[in-house]
Amino acid sequence: MKKRMVYLVVFLGVGLICFALVQMNRTGASVAVNRTEPVSTPVSSPDTKAAPLPDEESLPPQNTVSPATVPEAALASVQSPTPLESVGQAAIDKAARENKYLFLFFSENDSPETEKAKASFESAAGNMEDVVQLAYVDKNQPSEKAVVERFRLDGAPMPLVLAMAPNGAVTGAYFGDKMKEPKLEESIAGPGEQQCMKALQEGKLVLVSLQNAVTTSNEQAMQGVEDFKADTRFAEATELVAIDPANESDQGFLAKLRIDSKIQEATTAFLAPPGSLIKTITGATTKDELVATLTAATAGGCGSSCKPGACGPRR
Repeated sequence: MKKRMVYLVVFLGVGLICFALVQMNRTGASVAVNRTEPVSTPVSSPDTKAAPLPDEESLPPQNTVSPATVPEAALASVQSPTPLESVGQAAIDKAARENKYLFLFFSENDSPETEKAKASFESAAGNMEDVVQLAYVDKNQPSEKAVVERFRLDGAPMPLVLAMAPNGAVTGAYFGDKMKEPKLEESIAGPGEQQCMKALQEGKLVLVSLQNAVTTSNEQAMQGVEDFKADTRFAEATELVAIDPANESDQGFLAKLRIDSKIQEATTAFLAPPGSLIKTITGATTKDELVATLTAATAGGCGSSCKPGACGPRR
């Protein structure tokens, strides 16, 4: 009986202790909660208007990318496509660099006639490979417009071949029956004739001085020529060309001028566009004589042995 009483007392004591501990824990938690600062919620006064929420239409679109703005300077620096290179102009430049004659074959289709003409020229050029070059130009290609206009080939019969000296002078043309058996050597001009032809094709007057160490009156022959060239009225429109009459490569040109290659006295040939010989002077020259010669030629006559207009520049 006594043992039971002891157990009861012990049990009650332990229960009181546990109850006291639980109460202490609850009191501490309550104090911690009370010490926490309250969260303040702003309250709008009656006079304060809340900012309106944006409408959906005013909001920027979702998942969109604004187009980039390219500066004008950047656009200006963009190069336009380079046009196709002209076959004709490239051939002209190449022949000039290599000091070769060029035969430009112009055509506008691949007809049997064109193919036969090509074969004829290839055969003829094959015997002159050391001095000539051959190039084919399609007249209808847009890239060839400048070349076609330069040689005024818009209404020319096709096919057609132009012979060009290294300095750019046109020394011959082949079309029609001349295409069947082209004699290319006839278009090869000497250096003196090349200079004269180029100047004449540019619309200039040409004074050809034919002299060398053997001829006499050299200085007297040059006096009038130089005075004429120095005159401001004729300076820009006049070309002076010196040719040694003994030069083998210019013998064909002297024959055209009807001047003997074995002349003993300096001789001057006066040429006018497009290729007229208006006077040949042996020995001394004067500016007045040359001016009078030009005036007569321009007026349409060059002496009793010449038909009116035959020797003057063609307008």
